[in-house]
Amino acid sequence: RLTKNGIRKIDSYAFNGTKIEKLFLMGNQQLSHIHTYAFIGAEGPIVLDISRTAVHTLPESMLRTLKLLTAISVHSLRKLPSLELFTELMQANLTYPSHCCASKNFKKHKSVKNQMCNDSGALLLEPYFFEDHCKDVIEMTCYPTPDAFNPCEDIMGFTFLRVLIWFISILAIVGNCTVLLVLLTSRYKLTVPRFLMCHLAFADLCMGIYLLIIAGKDIQTQTHYYNYGIDWQTGAGCHAAGFLTVFSSELSVYTLTAITLERWHTITYAMQRERQLRLCHACAIMAAGWLFALVIALMPILGVSSYSKTSICLPMEVEAATSQGYVVLLLLLNVAAFLIVCVCYMRIYLTVRNRAFVPANADMRIAKRMAVLIFTDFLCMAPISFFAISAALKLPLITVSHAKVLLVLFYPINSCSNPFLYAFFTQTFKRDFFILTSYFGCFKTRAHVYRTEISSGQNGAMVPSPKTSDETLYSLGHIAHMH
Repeated sequence: RLTKNGIRKIDSYAFNGTKIEKLFLMGNQQLSHIHTYAFIGAEGPIVLDISRTAVHTLPESMLRTLKLLTAISVHSLRKLPSLELFTELMQANLTYPSHCCASKNFKKHKSVKNQMCNDSGALLLEPYFFEDHCKDVIEMTCYPTPDAFNPCEDIMGFTFLRVLIWFISILAIVGNCTVLLVLLTSRYKLTVPRFLMCHLAFADLCMGIYLLIIAGKDIQTQTHYYNYGIDWQTGAGCHAAGFLTVFSSELSVYTLTAITLERWHTITYAMQRERQLRLCHACAIMAAGWLFALVIALMPILGVSSYSKTSICLPMEVEAATSQGYVVLLLLLNVAAFLIVCVCYMRIYLTVRNRAFVPANADMRIAKRMAVLIFTDFLCMAPISFFAISAALKLPLITVSHAKVLLVLFYPINSCSNPFLYAFFTQTFKRDFFILTSYFGCFKTRAHVYRTEISSGQNGAMVPSPKTSDETLYSLGHIAHMH
């Protein structure tokens, strides 16, 4: 027994020539290194206790004789050797539940049996002896068992999720990068809707990057996540991924709400140009949105809730009252944003039905398309919000394994659908896109057609056509003149 002796390391051949049945090293908090050859020349140990030490690795030379391993509160031991090396191990008391996932379905054949196991008469006399010593297969027991937040599975527990997350992440990144490139390089005036759409595209781009990080880590740790999970969930990578997804989600919700309010304000006060929202006002609104999203995303890093609770790095820690309050508040804010959107579109609808008001056709087309965009986003978020609120109130309705399905199918789907809803399917975006690509020698004929139409429109001779009659979601280029 070498407990609480202030041991810092154990050198090679430290136990040479000794017979060790039980070795207790617990409480040596400065013990960080046991040499690979420390047990060369020794018999045993059978029982090893390294609880409350700073050991990083276990030497393979002594693993084959162990029957009981105790390593409680050894937070530095984040990776275990292969279970194939523990030929006699029957029980393990460890620090991290994920390490017990390795033993869940692991069974090993006993190498040597007692001679009494071949005596059929002894079976009747000593049934308990046969139960303990004559089994062909040894099943290892391990504690602590995995909890509901970290089941024994890879980050993406289902194969179809592993494929789908790559598709969605790449589509979100490529789509939103294209939108940003076209909007920011367009030679047309930056209007308030264009400005807001740039922020929405950036938020959705962050979501795509988050998904790509999770997908990459899933491939890297596939089938062996139990050995990498601790380093991943407590490391900078998971914190960065969690920050990205919360920042992206909150900035996206905030921007969608701002877009809806801007549409309602523009249509309601269409005849009062002095009350129109200007770009300087939009800049102030989005500065507040960025500050809000940054503060919300930083709180789990600063200790309110945690990104380390699950393998997908979402703030699901709700044990402390402050953490629970944070998660519930976050979800309620999203619900409130959805209600604001609903109210705004109801007001827009009522305004349209008011015959005394004659809105510009362009404004109404924009409002309708915005409605499709906003409601698509929030319908995707509805199941997430419902199950997340129940979990935050400690009344979970689904497991984390099933929650991953929702998180991949619904949570990020708007990030790759938004570019199509508000950009790729609109004529003005196509115009900007073809004109931009013409500078690189592509689609010159299409770009020339658009330039001709623009020139004709500026000279007052615009010819109506399907291509030019359809205003984009994010452009209000001619609205001022129409009013």
